[in-house]
Amino acid sequence: MTSALGSAPAGSDTTSRPGRGDPRSAARPHRKRWGRTVRWTGWVWVLPALIMYGIFVLRPLVLTVQYSLYHWNGIGAARWAGLDNYLTVFTDRDLLKIISNAFILIIFFSFIPVLLGLLVASLVRRITTGPAGTMVRTVLFLPQVIPLVAAGIAWSWVLSTNGLVNQALRAVGLDGVTRAWLGEFDTALPAVGVIGTWVMLGLCTILLITGMSKIDPSLYEAARIDGAGPVREFFAVTLPSLRQEIGICLTVTIIAALASFDIVYISTSGGPGIQTTVPGLEIYRLAFSQRQVGLASALAVVLMALVLVCVLPIQRLTRGEK
Repeated sequence: MTSALGSAPAGSDTTSRPGRGDPRSAARPHRKRWGRTVRWTGWVWVLPALIMYGIFVLRPLVLTVQYSLYHWNGIGAARWAGLDNYLTVFTDRDLLKIISNAFILIIFFSFIPVLLGLLVASLVRRITTGPAGTMVRTVLFLPQVIPLVAAGIAWSWVLSTNGLVNQALRAVGLDGVTRAWLGEFDTALPAVGVIGTWVMLGLCTILLITGMSKIDPSLYEAARIDGAGPVREFFAVTLPSLRQEIGICLTVTIIAALASFDIVYISTSGGPGIQTTVPGLEIYRLAFSQRQVGLASALAVVLMALVLVCVLPIQRLTRGEK
């Protein structure tokens, strides 16, 4: 005997298997449509940025590679050059010297600021707290706020023949050491490097201080319990914990060294001779003064490749574990 509502056939399961009337089966296509709509909506929001990136980054990059394959003065007809411009970059002694100048500046723009930044950040973290710490961070970061053109002009005065550095040396009886620091072949490039160290030190220090603030204090307590002093503490706890921050500092500063232009142009204009000329400045001269757009483009492509060769291994080595 069956009830008024009827009975289901034997072996059927009307409660566990979704059927036509199950709302879950109707919701699945709706979720799929909603997911597709969200994805397309995201692309719509990103599209303006992608268009701008394509116009102002990708298109000039492709055109630079194209121009590097031609002999062209920027106005007249271009002549096919193939790889001749690249061959010139790698065989011309002056251009090789200019590229080597950029690698020398990496020492001043990157390695020295990172090493000094680690030392200064450790001291700041230990001895300054509250308003004093904020003031110290502000003073250290000021070189990043000052335009590089103004920094180049100020340092040109400081390092001139009658500048502050030479006046200080004369005041302590070191007249024989004084010289035109930015005007002599032996000291011009290191002097430009000192300016770069001053500019980059604040950025590296602030990044490293921020990284140190994220380190778990219990790690330092455990190191002290084990009898570690400040130096051992630094190498056992602080330095390994700052791997990603150090990678960021090296990446930013190496790019700044290889692509430097402002400081060199203002302080020395690449002189004396080509002693302080860097690839960025030479690209500008080749393209706009000597009208060798193809050679300038080839040097720009080589510079981009050098940046990638220097930066990608650092990113790989300093990448955090997942």
